[in-house]
Amino acid sequence: MNFMNSKTPKLALTMGDPAGIGPEIIVAGWRQMITTVPCKPIVYGHPEFLDRAARMLNLNYKIQQIESPFAAEPSEHQIPCLKACSDDALKIEHGRVGIHAGEAAYHSIITAVIHALLKKVDAIVTAPINKKSLNLAGCNYPGHTELIAERCGCTNFAMMLYLAKNSMIQSPHGLAVVHVTLHTAMQNIFREIRIDTVLSKIKLAHDFMLSIRGTTPKIGVCALNPHAGEMGLFGYEEITFIEPAVKLAQEEGMDAAGPFPADTMMLAGKNGDFDAIVAMYHDQGHIALKLLGMHSAVNITLGLPIIRTSVAHGTAFDRAWQGVAKPDSMIEATRIANILARSRLE
Repeated sequence: MNFMNSKTPKLALTMGDPAGIGPEIIVAGWRQMITTVPCKPIVYGHPEFLDRAARMLNLNYKIQQIESPFAAEPSEHQIPCLKACSDDALKIEHGRVGIHAGEAAYHSIITAVIHALLKKVDAIVTAPINKKSLNLAGCNYPGHTELIAERCGCTNFAMMLYLAKNSMIQSPHGLAVVHVTLHTAMQNIFREIRIDTVLSKIKLAHDFMLSIRGTTPKIGVCALNPHAGEMGLFGYEEITFIEPAVKLAQEEGMDAAGPFPADTMMLAGKNGDFDAIVAMYHDQGHIALKLLGMHSAVNITLGLPIIRTSVAHGTAFDRAWQGVAKPDSMIEATRIANILARSRLE
């Protein structure tokens, strides 16, 4: 099946950490991506890893090495790869943290971001990276989100996990979870919860779901403390920061409510009471959403001038290069990136 035309989005699929499952989930999911998602996927990384993954999975793909995304000719039998890292990457050990893996992941991401900013590609879909390997390579970022945001010159951004409607999610528009704080130690969270940081994430959640829904979305805001603080008994963050942020959002015309106890929020979102939920920290949002759809969840970075989606899982070093990694989240991240890219091209 051939979906290619002048408005077919070009999607840069970054290889991720080659010591992890990135190359194999791209290769394992390739045929489904190319036949069911009307896009032009191009891998950014090292072609040798794609060839190794194809051989490991007994898949007969030709790896097309290209120097420009405009030369890519993706098909059911051919995977175009723009070599974005040096041959030092071939020194890596599978399933191990290492400087060469970190360098390869970094250069693949940066090349894709530059091409997206220059409009050579229409969106980026990222395979997982290992933060320690990235740091060993001299790239002191806690993750993809912060690295890409800095390269794009953005200060107001957020990580959002998104689940499209499925048997677990009742809302026809899916469910989004946006995080106020992200990759930081738990002890830092309390000083990062402020009226402005909470309000900015409510706005980002509102704007994204508005584009998906077409009408004003319903935004639920989590409390930070147990039982929403019990009127100050378990903490004052709800009274001092979160509730005022929700009221400001309401005054600006957003349908926001909260803060509500976090242990009830995901059930409400699952039942369709909210289109998006604003979580106060990483695990508050991640754990609950992944229980609803670990392999269907997609990571989307909000607030960027470019489109970036990602898998919602890590490098899985313990399973890497064994031929057992599931490509479902990679396929879904590609599908969502394509939808977002098409909306900008039309």
